[in-house]
Amino acid sequence: MSHEKRSRLELTMSRAARAWSWLRARIHTREAELRLSVRVTVAALATYALSEFLHVPQVLWTVLTAVLVTQLSVGRSVKAAIDYFIGTLGGAIYSGAVAAVTPHSSEVGVFVVLAVAIAPLAFLATINPSFRVAPFTAVMVLLAPAITHVGSVESAFYRILEVALGGMTALVVSFLVLPARAHGLAIDAAARMLDFAAWALPKLLAGFTERLEASSIRAIQVSLSQAFAQLNEVGEEARRERLTYLADQPDLSPLLRIVLRLRHDLIMIGRGASAPLPEPFQARLAAPLARVGNAAAEYLRASAAALIAREEAAPLAGFDSAIDSYEDAIASLRRERLTKDLPSEAVEHIFGLGFALDQLRQNLAELEQCVTDCARASGERQRL
Repeated sequence: MSHEKRSRLELTMSRAARAWSWLRARIHTREAELRLSVRVTVAALATYALSEFLHVPQVLWTVLTAVLVTQLSVGRSVKAAIDYFIGTLGGAIYSGAVAAVTPHSSEVGVFVVLAVAIAPLAFLATINPSFRVAPFTAVMVLLAPAITHVGSVESAFYRILEVALGGMTALVVSFLVLPARAHGLAIDAAARMLDFAAWALPKLLAGFTERLEASSIRAIQVSLSQAFAQLNEVGEEARRERLTYLADQPDLSPLLRIVLRLRHDLIMIGRGASAPLPEPFQARLAAPLARVGNAAAEYLRASAAALIAREEAAPLAGFDSAIDSYEDAIASLRRERLTKDLPSEAVEHIFGLGFALDQLRQNLAELEQCVTDCARASGERQRL
């Protein structure tokens, strides 16, 4: 083989390797979405096959139910199935009863029945999200007989049967086909929030020794609230999985509680960071505070990595040392009586920061225990 041909072949192979690496990276970042697409497809096909085998009148309804119920995690699928069945059951029973007692052979009669059936169900759906599908079910129960040529009561019965078939099929598929446990998703969400806290904490602590824009602090707090809302949602899904015995997983409540407390710590620190400390304190506390922020960020990132890897927590010694240095600096300032002539608001500002850091220290110690407990529980499950 000539040198030119060899060079072309090596270039082609290099490009193919880069393309394959890029594709694998994209697949890895979208693994959860790809798994969901497979589950939705399998649920739809399985439901269609079962519906045809059982001669279900409205195959469309069963397949749609299966597609809608199949969610990102088993816990979310359980909630979707329960809500869908409750909404369908309530809507079918009520609309079937309305149709049975109200004549609607004419167009005016159908108009009246639709209004009487949909209005209260729509109002109920705004109060309880579990009944969101109830008005849609009422429309199907009242108008489907014109297509299927069955009575309204029989139509209501078929709607309930179809939803039950589609929902149960979706749950089985969610549990068996590339299952995604909400427990693992909750741990990943907790790790992401710890990573975000690691990024935000040094920035907020810097606000005590230099002026920060209020918009920057507000943006951090909003992002923090959004991250916790996502964690709380998937944590609720994990709890639902445990209650339904679909997943034998450790209780994540302690981890969720400590992450909530850390969020409160950042909120407290963020409020204090809206104004710098008095001038003499800024210069003397800048280095100790920076050390505290960096040590806390390092520990939070290490805790996030340990959660994902299901490993025991890293030691907290570095952060403890940084806090001790900060407290030594504060003690030195107090011995010099630099707080004596300060306004009461400035003194409260200084001691408020000290209280927030003390709370952070306690909560990071509890986080250390939670991360270790998660790792040990994961190890015990693997041994079983």
